[in-house]
Amino acid sequence: QMSANDCEDPPEYWTIHGLWPDKGEDCNRTWHFNVTEIKDLLSDMRHYWPDVLHSSLNRTQFWKHEWEKHGTCAATLPILNSQKKYFSKALELYQHIDLNSCLLKVGIKPSSSYYQMTAIKEALTKFYGVTPKIQCLPPEEGEKAQTIGQIEFCFTKEMQLRNCTSPKGESDPVQADLKLGTEELSICSDTLPTYYPSQVQ
Repeated sequence: QMSANDCEDPPEYWTIHGLWPDKGEDCNRTWHFNVTEIKDLLSDMRHYWPDVLHSSLNRTQFWKHEWEKHGTCAATLPILNSQKKYFSKALELYQHIDLNSCLLKVGIKPSSSYYQMTAIKEALTKFYGVTPKIQCLPPEEGEKAQTIGQIEFCFTKEMQLRNCTSPKGESDPVQADLKLGTEELSICSDTLPTYYPSQVQ
């Protein structure tokens, strides 16, 4: 999909998928996305929150989707109650977490050899003091390894990091309406070897 959509240089660093409230009951679906409200964020948005699935003519489609599906719900919080606040807060949290340099610091980097998922989890938990939610693409047929796909951090309404825990008794379908190829992301298995590629083929 990326090569078909002129994604010449897929980023070789973790980018933002979204900032999602847990519960979306108070969403104002009529509040449409307006890119001019975030015009002074655009260079950071293009860098840290790129849309790699849509052609360059419509690079705002991903942001529009995230705002209309999640931002309009997040806007019940005063600190997120405009498009400018929502997108700039997500960028700020991304910079604060600094996942790219954290993983490098603990020696976890894209590689052709496999990692143990428990080692990745432990490293992240130790570094951040909270447990993130790590999502993978399951092994393709004939493969034995899962591929790391997304790392989700959870916050309180005051934007402090907290453990990501599933509500009791709920299985955990990933909220990621992101399909990579035809595969869905799901919570990584602790027992499968884990591939962390420099680029997803």
